Amino acid sequence: MKEKVLQKFKELYGSAEGVSVYFAPGRVNMIGEHTDYNGGHVFPCALTIGTYMAVKKRADKKLRFYSLNFEDLGVLESSIEGIEPEKSAEWTNYPKGVMWAFAGRGFVMDCGLDVVVSGNIPAGSGLSSSASLEVVTGYMLREQFGFDVSNVDIALIGQYSENNFNGMNCGIMDQFASAMGKKDNAIFLNTADLSYEYAPLVLDGARILIANSNVKHKLVDSKYNERRNECETALRELQEAVAIHTLGDLTEEQFETYKSAIHDETRRKRAKHAVYENQRTIRAVEALKQKDIALFGKLMNDSHISLRDDYEVSCEEIDVLVEEAWKIDGVIGSRITGGGFGGCTVSIVKEEAVNAFIERVGAAYTEKTGKKADFYVVDIGDGPSVL
Repeated sequence: MKEKVLQKFKELYGSAEGVSVYFAPGRVNMIGEHTDYNGGHVFPCALTIGTYMAVKKRADKKLRFYSLNFEDLGVLESSIEGIEPEKSAEWTNYPKGVMWAFAGRGFVMDCGLDVVVSGNIPAGSGLSSSASLEVVTGYMLREQFGFDVSNVDIALIGQYSENNFNGMNCGIMDQFASAMGKKDNAIFLNTADLSYEYAPLVLDGARILIANSNVKHKLVDSKYNERRNECETALRELQEAVAIHTLGDLTEEQFETYKSAIHDETRRKRAKHAVYENQRTIRAVEALKQKDIALFGKLMNDSHISLRDDYEVSCEEIDVLVEEAWKIDGVIGSRITGGGFGGCTVSIVKEEAVNAFIERVGAAYTEKTGKKADFYVVDIGDGPSVL
């Protein structure tokens, strides 16, 4: 991938001399979905797939961007002056949003850049291609311009830019997982205060298997922001009855005691998911520490049911992938991962069952939906780096 972006850089801009190449990973969330903007816990890990960015400073204020994933768009040009979101800027609104957010914190670029990007995360798959692009941009800006920011700052700046520049009301999980990834570990993150610990993901003869439904989700235009608003309203209603800051402050028992304060049945279901999913995530990490992978898998399954029935962010195709996975011996757990409305499932599968999983789930998926799924056996990688 590094050679690929360098080759393209040379082809487009005349020379690859003095070019730096950076990488930031995508992520998969093992459990803890739609809890990150509800003050709950999440449990993601960085992947070894992600976004590669080749960069060289210019002598003027011009920005030139090219993506090997959107070759038909060609080189998209703009300037470091007066950066604002524009429909015509297409995918470059993500890196430009990060530059805008850096400038808002007083970190101003003193020259333009030539950029070539290539990612091997399937777009719209729910594996955080946008967060990966934001984090690689933030990491690159720090390295190129000497900005005094930590990797946690890079995650926060990426989230801020996606919320305020791109209009996507995401939580912190995706950017945090990409910026703070650690090989062979998942990150147990409390999104209420950003306290975190690394937990070794020792799967003992099992692998993480991602199934891509190839149903594209466009989260900005989807129900994601609506779900967030429903939870915020439910929280305000609960706060009339109990002293809490976030839905993540409640146990299941407390939720059952106070849920009648939520005046709408749909909002009650949304809040129930946020509360129960947070507690599931805490229990899942505890199970992992006790080497109880079977319980971890059961909690993954319960997470999917809650996301399907209470949060209603699954879809027919994803449900087929999960339900077919559950039928296979050697599947420890399987659930939807990411924002929902399409995208991917994540499963923990015993090594000897991986081939059967891909064959049987793939065939059943095509038979029932008429679509083709893609499968990836993934490894857990580190955070961003210069290559």
